[in-house]
Amino acid sequence: MSTGVLFDAPGPATIARHRIYTIVSLVAVVAAIAFVVWKLYDAGQFEYDKWEPFFTPRYIEAILVDGLLITLQMAFVAIIGAVVFGLVFGIGKLSDHAVVRWPCWLVVEFFRAVPVILLIIFCFYAVFAGMEPLSRRTYWAVVMALTLYNGAVLAEVFRAGINAVPKGQSEAAYAIGMRKTQVMTLVLLPQAVKIMIPAIISQMVVALKDTALGYVVAGLGLTRVAKSIYPQFQNHVPTIIVIGAMYVVVNLLLTWLAMWVQRKFVGEKKVLEVGAVGEGTGGAPTAP
Repeated sequence: MSTGVLFDAPGPATIARHRIYTIVSLVAVVAAIAFVVWKLYDAGQFEYDKWEPFFTPRYIEAILVDGLLITLQMAFVAIIGAVVFGLVFGIGKLSDHAVVRWPCWLVVEFFRAVPVILLIIFCFYAVFAGMEPLSRRTYWAVVMALTLYNGAVLAEVFRAGINAVPKGQSEAAYAIGMRKTQVMTLVLLPQAVKIMIPAIISQMVVALKDTALGYVVAGLGLTRVAKSIYPQFQNHVPTIIVIGAMYVVVNLLLTWLAMWVQRKFVGEKKVLEVGAVGEGTGGAPTAP
């Protein structure tokens, strides 16, 4: 293949210069990491007594069961609710009826603008004020706040994904007598899914991370377990490193799983071939 019109292939001098830049950058990154590790060692953060809870069975069980499992439960429920919320209000914003479109627009824009931490506090002290016990109250306050915020973001994702489908698809479907509901469910949404998958994956990761904000209302999950560990052992840094690493690993697994689902069920060869709408022989529209 010939070189790009807007890009000239680098010559030997440029390639050598880029290699030097790469080596210098790597050395700088390694030096920065080494400096941080040395400072932590100098401050005694690698002493065994500070890492002891992460090798003790009962603390490991608490981290996995009372921490990670509950965090995953909150994130899962919030993500499911956010997808439903986003689908309903995203389609609502595309309605031809102003009485439906404008309230959906107002709800979406409001919850997109309000910070998640404020939603959590509001749900905790207002929506679930009388709920007992406290752990249940905290759980549902975090779940509802994450559902509302992420659902509002996903509503825009769904709207944008549907609008990204070429208009000829819906016009051809209407031409063969399909109703608007059929056009949306059989023609537009199947094609829009592939467009929306990356943004949906990103929002799932955001929802999982934001469960940590439950810290402000007595918290549940990993942040609560962390809060109960470091006052006893005065090991704030090791606790943050371990809990942070768990969030990173879970988010990587979530991203891998979502990408696998995309390739398995929404890949190029398995997307519903609604591209045939309006592409029949002689220009006559054909059903998907």
